Amino acid sequence: MTPDDITRAAEDLFAADHLGQQMELLSRRHPEMTMDDAYAVQSALIARKKAAGRRKIGWKIGLTSRAMQDALKIDTPDSGVLLDDMAFATGSVVPQGRFIQPRIEAEIAFVMKAPLSDAASREDIIAATDYVCPSLEILDTRILRADPETGQTRTIVDTISDNAANAGVVLGTQRHAPDTDLRWVGAIVSRNGTVEETGLGAGVLNDPVTSVLWLAQRMAQYGAQIEAGDIVLSGSFIRPVECPPSSDIKADFGPFGHVTISFE
Repeated sequence: MTPDDITRAAEDLFAADHLGQQMELLSRRHPEMTMDDAYAVQSALIARKKAAGRRKIGWKIGLTSRAMQDALKIDTPDSGVLLDDMAFATGSVVPQGRFIQPRIEAEIAFVMKAPLSDAASREDIIAATDYVCPSLEILDTRILRADPETGQTRTIVDTISDNAANAGVVLGTQRHAPDTDLRWVGAIVSRNGTVEETGLGAGVLNDPVTSVLWLAQRMAQYGAQIEAGDIVLSGSFIRPVECPPSSDIKADFGPFGHVTISFE
């Protein structure tokens, strides 16, 4: 992609988010598009949002489960940026029209107290983490899930460009030491009282700490790093749950805590 192509894609995504209307698949517009191109679009999109007054509060890691990677025919996670207007308190009600096609995922969030370099080890991740807590990620898509003419579905470059489908983060109030064995932390996720998904932290690259380590190493390739104060969503261990209007979501993490969010 040319610099002009990247700028146009970022502006189109910014407009789609602002208007609440999905845009065409970038993978169809640019069949030759690479993951590096997609991260360049994401970077331009975030720069555009910052210029409009937004502030970075952290990072999300996506596609950490084997099932999701197999579905998209990739062998690596992806990442996106958390911005200040994405933060929702547990128990909040999301107004109708705030998102286009919201979905939620259950995750373990890391809140950092020190920066991390690409040379970070597992021990460094734990030492740099202030605490871990239960969380929900709100997903949305500013790009069509499938092209209406060809039936072509979104690919990894569409998802990455669209800030890894990132839309919101809901942190639970419970805080835990980062050296907890997070592989055994799980959640029961219900919508309107019906259990939709269950899962364990081990579904995230066998250990959510490994996911944060991957992010620290990947970010160095793009001249960035995890900083003190950042929230890091380590990746979902459940399949996305659709959240149409009047959805009441409860994620019960057992002794680890709970998180709730409702959609008008």
